[in-house]
Amino acid sequence: MRAPRPTGLLLLLGLAILGAPGARGAPGAGPAAASGRQPTLFIIGDSTVNNHTAGQLGWGDPIAGMFDRAKLQVENRARGGRSSRTFLTEGLWEQIASRLQPGDFVLMQFGHNDGGALTDARARASLKGNGDETQEVMNAATGQKEVVHTYGWYLRRYIADTRAKGATAIVLSPVPRNIWIENRKVARAANDYGKWAAEAARAAGAFFVDLNEIIALRYEALGPEKVKTLYFGVDHTHTTPAGAEVNAASVVEGLRGLKECPLRAYLLPAAER
Repeated sequence: MRAPRPTGLLLLLGLAILGAPGARGAPGAGPAAASGRQPTLFIIGDSTVNNHTAGQLGWGDPIAGMFDRAKLQVENRARGGRSSRTFLTEGLWEQIASRLQPGDFVLMQFGHNDGGALTDARARASLKGNGDETQEVMNAATGQKEVVHTYGWYLRRYIADTRAKGATAIVLSPVPRNIWIENRKVARAANDYGKWAAEAARAAGAFFVDLNEIIALRYEALGPEKVKTLYFGVDHTHTTPAGAEVNAASVVEGLRGLKECPLRAYLLPAAER
């Protein structure tokens, strides 16, 4: 269900926040308080979400302070260098899926490491799109044959596993890089990973937040020079602590727009953060 239609700049931001139609959680998937158990929010993704390199930070750390920690546990389980493919093949997802319980949440953001050749040394690229196409390759990292799926297929796998446990899945489009078009507009992911993330969420019955668009609008309001100085360090992908705070706040902005998403109930009012 879409949020009520706003006006002006709020219209642009509101268009970036869409909930996938239909039921997004398995029956009974809501706050776990009814059972007396504190629910857990598991965050999965790459180094834009979890990064402790000197001078850098991913948004998965500061966002924890934006929830009521007396009612919700937050675990940032994202791992640098991983893609939608390798988060599954390395067993990182299974460590989380085995712990999921009704009322838990999974917030996922992938895409930055999904490009490139399928058979390079890092063996992390996925097929483009959201279809069911596959390609068998020799995994250079393991020396074993591997059937590689599309980016959207991996997201749909995480969503399906999450819903099967009675938990709620929320898909995010990848945060934008500090890349500008004619020094005026931030390069979007609307025609590739952002689009495929939205399609996967819609197809599998998950909530969706167009984080890429929300952050891009914030960057454009400041301009390229301030964004580079404040939010980025040595490259155009990894954020400073200040950049991580902005990205985390953007995730929260998106979550607030998902009127039917039970995770909203655990967000702190802005004045309490």
